[in-house]
Amino acid sequence: MIQVNLKNACLAELLGTFILVFFGLGAVHAAVLTDAQTGIWQVAIVWGIAIALAIYTAGAVSGAHINPAITIAFLLFRKFPPGKVPAYIASQLLGAFLAAATLHVIFGGLINEFETAHQVQRGQAGSERSAMLYGCYFPNPAVAQQKNWPSDVLSAPQAFAAEAVGTAFLGLFVFALTDPRNPGGSGRHLAPLFIGLTVSIIISVAGPLTQAGLNPARDFGPRLFTYLAGWGSIAIPGPRNDFFAVYILAPILGAILGAMIYHYLIRPGLSPKATLTSV
Repeated sequence: MIQVNLKNACLAELLGTFILVFFGLGAVHAAVLTDAQTGIWQVAIVWGIAIALAIYTAGAVSGAHINPAITIAFLLFRKFPPGKVPAYIASQLLGAFLAAATLHVIFGGLINEFETAHQVQRGQAGSERSAMLYGCYFPNPAVAQQKNWPSDVLSAPQAFAAEAVGTAFLGLFVFALTDPRNPGGSGRHLAPLFIGLTVSIIISVAGPLTQAGLNPARDFGPRLFTYLAGWGSIAIPGPRNDFFAVYILAPILGAILGAMIYHYLIRPGLSPKATLTSV
């Protein structure tokens, strides 16, 4: 087996996360600012394809976790080395931050025009309508505005549950698709595609509610960028002061739950002939 050093693995994680955030949030930018996409599914499928391509690009070097919640789940159930966890997560956050900054360079003029047209004052109450291009908010500001929802239509516990359950499904399917002992899996060549489609179907359900973060790096990296780019407290700590619980803690706990379900309920029934290796 070819040994990959930590530096190369971290660069792969950075690039993989950059790819998924650039194209995923790029689709959000295009949808909100130009009406290029219509409906959640058109955005969701772009996220799915971006994730598949990110895994195909980085997977052979780092395993393409591209999500701190998945890295932590692999630590607990796939014997991923504890010493690599901080470096992996830092690389994922940096990749997401850089992708957000790149998108702002490209779409900055359109964002200013959107804010002017909708009387949004960046950093003031209501400016989550433009901050949602980067970090996640609940209820989804675009859907809430279209449907004229009150701000309390979705409670924090409901948003927490949506993110946790969504990421539990992601963790469950990632572990099933990447387990060499699972003869019903897609195989390593198709696993990235089906992992991407997993995210697409989760977004199609949870996206209208919480924007379906499912990934602490995908949310916090861009959220940190918006904090520095003028959105201030609308980005961190957010209008309800609970982004950490909903978009950081809930996905981590959800991924652990999904991995636990697979590891303890499904995997014991598989043939022991194959040996699971670290990803």
